Amino acid sequence: MTDTERVVVVGAGIGGLVTALRLAHAGLDVTVVEAAATPGGKLRQIEVDGAPIDSGPTVFTLRGVFDSLFDTVGTRLESELRLNPLPVLARHWWAEGGTLDLYADAERSAQAVANFAGGDEARRFEAFCRQAREVYRTLQGPYMDGPRPTMAGLGLSLGWRGMGVLAGLGPMSSLWSSLGRHFRDPRLRQLFARYATYTGSSPWQAPATLMLIAQVELDGVWSVDGGMHALARALERLARARGARFRYGQRCERIELTRGRVSGVLLAQGERLPAERVVFNGDAAALRGGLLGQPVQHAVPSRAPPRSLSAVTWSVHAPTRGLPLDRHNVFFHSDYATEFQDIFGHGRLPARPTVYVCAQDRGAGLPTPEGAERLLCLVNAPAVGDGPSLTPEAIDECETTSFQLLRRCGLKIRHANPPAVRTTPADFHRLFPATGGALYGQATHGWMSPFQRPGANTPVPGLFLAGGSVHPGPGVPMAALSGQRAAEAVLASLASTSRSPRVATSGGTSMR
Repeated sequence: MTDTERVVVVGAGIGGLVTALRLAHAGLDVTVVEAAATPGGKLRQIEVDGAPIDSGPTVFTLRGVFDSLFDTVGTRLESELRLNPLPVLARHWWAEGGTLDLYADAERSAQAVANFAGGDEARRFEAFCRQAREVYRTLQGPYMDGPRPTMAGLGLSLGWRGMGVLAGLGPMSSLWSSLGRHFRDPRLRQLFARYATYTGSSPWQAPATLMLIAQVELDGVWSVDGGMHALARALERLARARGARFRYGQRCERIELTRGRVSGVLLAQGERLPAERVVFNGDAAALRGGLLGQPVQHAVPSRAPPRSLSAVTWSVHAPTRGLPLDRHNVFFHSDYATEFQDIFGHGRLPARPTVYVCAQDRGAGLPTPEGAERLLCLVNAPAVGDGPSLTPEAIDECETTSFQLLRRCGLKIRHANPPAVRTTPADFHRLFPATGGALYGQATHGWMSPFQRPGANTPVPGLFLAGGSVHPGPGVPMAALSGQRAAEAVLASLASTSRSPRVATSGGTSMR
């Protein structure tokens, strides 16, 4: 037995970084092993023509999650990162005509909706926002901020009032059907249905509770100086300052057990790292598929849930003209249903994809770029990157169709030299094994799906889980919350076995 408990965190995604930071701050001996060369996991940057481009999550929300985390480890978020509030949440364009901005100021958004679709729709928008706010406040504590809930436990936590709020959405209602009761203009229904894709899901199958994302965005969207990847770097820096060690380019081959309990990990190079606790910050599918060894397969449910969306992305550094882009831009076809029929119904790339463009040199009062600017262009795709169905020809056709939509809406992107870096579901599958390229873990389809995600604790003694495939779900702040839950579970397990680690004092200084 060691004087200080040894913990190995497998994976330096946001969940793993938060776990490592919390446990190192508590005085544990923490080692993070990561197959990639840098921290962040899906929160990655790609360099194109010397320009670093955020090529994973691009939206910083739920700032309170990180304010609380940084305060817990003795520093402040604003001491470690520079955040810039975005007055425009997103700018939306339709191929058939029409542009709508949504703002952090709800009254300004209502006026924009009135100008776009009329006063009646603006009033419906205000009613939608009120319901979204009520749903968010109802679920924040019992679901988002707590350990893995059960249906019965959530019902007890919510009480009659909370259950009434959910019942008001409609019995077992999908997001799409719920939005049909709010909006008459099909473009507004389409715009807010896109919230389902934030969890990698179809609006026709996702629960209506996902409307709460409207309130999340109204609470604030920020850009981060240095890109979202700077958040990963800050978490790594703080963890190192508290004694955590990071080993990049080190793939975990197997999580080892001794007498049924975690005893360490075996790296691909053959080195063994002993540990009393292991936190796995990878997709739960990798455990289920036996990629970390047969003895830990039962750490997650054996039945594989439906995969979430994947994507095809293009990281671009090139001049643009024709449209006044903002930071976040969405380009729609009028026929929205076929996109999800193609992806979830047929397992193929959409014939009429929605295109998201993150213009990373715009927004927050930045001047219009002169010359080349950094863009991430993304379309939804099926998570079939571990199969042969997405041929190079199909991907090329999807690229042509996607950039044709941008041109129809008025956006011209000059041919880049060097060309854009394209990432496909097969590429994401190689980066995140066993996923098929799914970027959000399981799809959030049906009202029971949130209860089917595993939690931080597992049936394997000494093994814990973090990341977007476990509770509370995908997205940067949710993955951070999963890391907090994993750290709390590790510390609780130590307390239950009377192995008390030394506890670091709070009030640490900024390492910026």
